[in-house]
Amino acid sequence: MTTLEASSGFIDFVKNQMFQFWEYTAFANFTWGHVVMIAFGLLFITLAITKEYEPLLLIPIGFGMILGNIPFYPGFKIGIYEEGSVLNILYHGVQNGWYPPLIFLGIGAMTDFSALISNPKLMLIGAAAQVGIFGAYAIALAIGFNPAEAGAIGIIGGADGPTAIFLSSKLAPELMGAIAVSAYSYMALVPVIQPPIMRLLTTKKERVIRMKAPRPVSKREKIIFPLIGILLTTFIVPSGLPLLGMLFFGNLLKESGVTKRLATTASGPMIDIVTILIGLTVGASTQATSFLSMKSIGIFCLGAASFVIATASGVLFVKIFNLFLKDGNKINPLIGNSGVSAVPDSARVSQVEGLKYDKTNHLLMHAMGPNVAGVIGSAVAAGILLSFLM
Repeated sequence: MTTLEASSGFIDFVKNQMFQFWEYTAFANFTWGHVVMIAFGLLFITLAITKEYEPLLLIPIGFGMILGNIPFYPGFKIGIYEEGSVLNILYHGVQNGWYPPLIFLGIGAMTDFSALISNPKLMLIGAAAQVGIFGAYAIALAIGFNPAEAGAIGIIGGADGPTAIFLSSKLAPELMGAIAVSAYSYMALVPVIQPPIMRLLTTKKERVIRMKAPRPVSKREKIIFPLIGILLTTFIVPSGLPLLGMLFFGNLLKESGVTKRLATTASGPMIDIVTILIGLTVGASTQATSFLSMKSIGIFCLGAASFVIATASGVLFVKIFNLFLKDGNKINPLIGNSGVSAVPDSARVSQVEGLKYDKTNHLLMHAMGPNVAGVIGSAVAAGILLSFLM
């Protein structure tokens, strides 16, 4: 072999190696869909940092979107949908509904049901807000989604990300990414979406209604509440057991007074770990090749409609309920929005809106009643949908 031939062969070898390397880079495999989803991921992170919109959720989801949309050559077991990859293994907790009950355990361990126990009629507001779930379910059916898909989409109106993931994992796993991102997005945008609806549906006179201070709640009542709660709800809707059981168990750990270490673990390190895993993997599941579709766009639109209906239903229910209450016992309709289970953000919105019209009228403690009722209500609604759609 001549020197020239050897040199030519070496150049061809290098060219082939460089071409093969190029095929494995993200530049060779990217589509405009990947660019769009990465841009959304960056937007989520920006909103979380600059506006502080649910940063504990939006930063993991936003980074997951970026992670899931780095294009790659298939076969290396690195993508979230490639069986055996690390992301795929972590995503099993979403696909199989493992993470949501653990989130509910943590929520129960950090929730104080005192406002609801002291004024049980506030439970009705939490129930009324679930109209958004069934309203969106009906709309989704009307525009062509099948019953299982419509049920999974409708739960977005409960403003409860873990519940949305749990239900979609059972009814419509192929839509889970769009449903989960939609649910968490609207949860983060509670301070933006709800106030205009609340102002539109209330009068200035209604916005300054003062409510009686909640009565003190004894320790015994707090201990009995989760026990009665689990029996009442799960006997009616046994299919909600994974979520409701963990919610009330977590609350019993908190209120019993003898399991402080367990309650602290559930409400702190455990829920933080699960939130990281659920946010990152849900974000990564928005891989452009599987995520971007007309169905996903439809889900985002239906999610918005569901959330608006839920907020409006809570406010309108209070206005109607007030017709049957005596003066001095009336409820400020500004707390109607808190019937959705975005705890405690929707209750904070009630407080902020109330202070705009009366700087001495603090609604936060009153709003926490329907807010925590909304958590129970969304889990019950999920159980109802699951029972007749599975």
